Amino acid sequence: MADDHATVAEEEYLQILFWLHEARLPMTAANVARAMQLSAPTVHEMVGRLERDGYIVRDADKKIDFTQDGREHAEQVVSRHRLIERFLTDVVGVPWDDVHEEAEKLEHAMSPRFEAYVRSAVGDAATCPHGHPIRPGNRIEGVPLADVQIGARVRILRFENEAEDLLHYLKEVGLEPGMDGTVSEADAEEVVVDSDGARHTVTRSVAETVSVTADPSPPSRTALPDQLVLGRERYGR
Repeated sequence: MADDHATVAEEEYLQILFWLHEARLPMTAANVARAMQLSAPTVHEMVGRLERDGYIVRDADKKIDFTQDGREHAEQVVSRHRLIERFLTDVVGVPWDDVHEEAEKLEHAMSPRFEAYVRSAVGDAATCPHGHPIRPGNRIEGVPLADVQIGARVRILRFENEAEDLLHYLKEVGLEPGMDGTVSEADAEEVVVDSDGARHTVTRSVAETVSVTADPSPPSRTALPDQLVLGRERYGR
């Protein structure tokens, strides 16, 4: 049975592990260290603590999996984070490329009573401003924008990497979740999406982190791990 009172540090690790799970990346200490930009010994110590506290288990190959309690706790933390992001954007008016780090600070201090107020304020919003489902498990599967062929119609689903430096870049080029467009150019360096008469150009490495639905659609593929960890700061995703 997991400890019902996870520390802030444990919640941050559970959130990263759930993000790896959603992105279909291996849940390993190495990927946690890469995502959080921390040293291997630091991550190893905290992973051992999560295991001792009943949130995760590890197999003989050191692959990590959630216990039932750990999975539930991780989903609660992730849902709170995305709910706060939506609240800050829709109600408070914080730009969507600035809310991720603010939500990181607030998610651990939200009382159940205040959470109820926040949920009421955002109404039936289904995703955070970056396209991730507020209720984990309601994720729409997409494909990396980098894989889409020229001429295909696309809808931007979400930004898999929520590091704020990357979100600032995506906002600057004009991409946002829910946008419809057509891939007009694609080469080894860049991908261009035309939408409502405007052209939006992103590097191919960034296009790896943008999940879309496409018609015609390329085969499903997990985005490249190196592109999913671009943030310069700790905990950048």
